[in-house]
Amino acid sequence: MCDTWVALANATRDGHVIFGKNSDRPIFDSQPLVYYPRRRWPAGSLLRLEHIEIPQAAETYATVGASPYWCWGYEEGINEHSVVIGNEAIFTKPFARSAAAFSRDPALRLGLLGMDLIRLGLERARSAAEAVEVMAALVENYGQFVSGVPTKSHAEGGYDGSFIIADPKEAWVLETAGTRWVARRFDAGATSISNQPSVRGQWDRGSADLVDYAIEMGWWPAECEDSFDFARAYIDDSRPRHRSHIRAMRSRQLLAEGGAITPAWMKRIARDHYEDTFLGGPFFDAADPDFLTICMHNSPAGFTWGNTASSCIAVLPRTQDELPIFWWTPGPPCNGCYVPFFVHGSALPPIVSAAGSFGKQVAAPQTVPQDTYSPDSYWWLFRELLDCTKGAVTGSRPGYYPKRNALVRARFDALECEFEAALPAVLQRAARLRHTAPEAMARELDRFSAACVEQVVAALHELLDAFEKPAP
Repeated sequence: MCDTWVALANATRDGHVIFGKNSDRPIFDSQPLVYYPRRRWPAGSLLRLEHIEIPQAAETYATVGASPYWCWGYEEGINEHSVVIGNEAIFTKPFARSAAAFSRDPALRLGLLGMDLIRLGLERARSAAEAVEVMAALVENYGQFVSGVPTKSHAEGGYDGSFIIADPKEAWVLETAGTRWVARRFDAGATSISNQPSVRGQWDRGSADLVDYAIEMGWWPAECEDSFDFARAYIDDSRPRHRSHIRAMRSRQLLAEGGAITPAWMKRIARDHYEDTFLGGPFFDAADPDFLTICMHNSPAGFTWGNTASSCIAVLPRTQDELPIFWWTPGPPCNGCYVPFFVHGSALPPIVSAAGSFGKQVAAPQTVPQDTYSPDSYWWLFRELLDCTKGAVTGSRPGYYPKRNALVRARFDALECEFEAALPAVLQRAARLRHTAPEAMARELDRFSAACVEQVVAALHELLDAFEKPAP
């Protein structure tokens, strides 16, 4: 489960493209934030991913992204050219066919994770349109049949991918089904995706045989070729859509209600539990959920399968003199604190990039153990805070979350306001250094993010000291 949304320049207050993503994962699936600088590679270099090797590009661009502890790729990320990408798991007929074939032949060819495609697109593209080309070519060459969930098999933990890819001028929705794909361009307004195909009868690019293959497989009637609907033809009808459709519609409703959208409103979307709707929010509290929400919490009934593991709000530059800002928090954002990070820096605070007991390494997810707490991991400190706020690891002890979350929000809201107030001066100083002293610019940005993280960590420890630790 995930949600991704974007507002184009004409839909935002200040004319910035603003992008949001909530990454929902198992509760133990720690997701550090990592930075990789621009790099040139020797001819013939190979890139080792979780299951396969592919040729490395001659040059890879600098990126910042949220990466599960076992994963090479990103759940969400940004590059030095202000391209930002987030993804969703979607379930399609081609994936269902591959899963059935895998049950008969475990030697079935494996492919790329959606998370790998995000990082590959960011490392190899200077624009959103170029990222579509890069990622589509990779999908056609390698497919996507592979597990993306720790401890799960390829059939149980695999999925196809839906992506929003944005740059300062436009956004694309790229959706994939096996080795086929379709992409729709947006240059105005706002849109969002969730865990089901969303491209219908209108698109701008796609696989050459997209329609013919669906007709050949009996997924679309030949006599209705002129009204072809990608989502209707390729969706796996055996997968329930109530888990995704309500969240997709809620994010679009909030985007429409936002008027001149701001980063603050995008954070409001990320923190949504259907407050101010006929549902009235959760019957008990957000940490003991009744249904799937954009800000996701682990359910005692198991229907949510985890928490929101991280959330980002990316503000893209209007001009070449501006820098992109990547606001990011671990955990469900209703209990988190967004900090501004910068792909034009040179390093992240080590605590932000640390996983738990397993460490941060690339491994096949179905073979890795569950990650566990480390006091040196920013992600795990937020996970511990969430458990203490709820008073439980699963569900929520009666009365704990509303009272304690109010204390968390008061502390973190004040910090976010402080960071936002200081940011213009930092960006102004960085802009003056960008072309004359880029290394000094990077240090300026690094210092600011590090100082913000230091304040958040201090607040985390104060809150943890105030809340008793839940029983195991």
